[in-house]
Amino acid sequence: MSIEAIVFDLDGVIIDTEEVWEEVRRGYVAEHGKQFLPDTQTRMMGMSTGEWSTHLSAEVGVPRSPEQVAADVLGRMAERYRADLPLIPGSVDAVRRLAEVYPLALASSSARILIDQVLETAGLTGAFRTTLSTEEVPRGKPAPDVYLAATERLGFDPKVCAAVEDSSNGLRSAGAAGLAVIAVPHGVYPPAADALALAELVITSLDELTPEAVGKLR
Repeated sequence: MSIEAIVFDLDGVIIDTEEVWEEVRRGYVAEHGKQFLPDTQTRMMGMSTGEWSTHLSAEVGVPRSPEQVAADVLGRMAERYRADLPLIPGSVDAVRRLAEVYPLALASSSARILIDQVLETAGLTGAFRTTLSTEEVPRGKPAPDVYLAATERLGFDPKVCAAVEDSSNGLRSAGAAGLAVIAVPHGVYPPAADALALAELVITSLDELTPEAVGKLR
């Protein structure tokens, strides 16, 4: 059985935004007089917009509704992206390199408005046959929903698809969906050992993400 299609994550794989997300959400929480706990960012990685905005409202205690929290934070993130899109070195080349050989999809925890803006700014809109936000499926990562939906849209069984992920919840999501998992661990937010163990291939740079490397999976 060989890999026939590939699904990319966005944050932490194509763009280096985990620190931006933390900075923006940490500042937002502080403005409302609440405390951003040590594990808050890690817990929210992979959550859908509805899930993390509810977490900040209901659990962290920001005195605004989840809908208001989401609108406020997404607005700030969009401003940051417009000012400076933090592309990960080699990410654009890796996507284009694999798109020449495999059908590609994107399965991201970012909101649809941010996904579309990133891909347009990076010149990658045409590289993906389909893109999905966890806003558009019942559950965010680590549930498998977004990967199952992405492979269904591509028209392939998950078992013949590979996922490129960086976070614990992303790795767990792709693994639970049955994809071959390629891990690109983030230097600041490395995945948990149990999540990393799900990967069939671990790479340290996107320069290593080649059709030849993918061809050796499964």
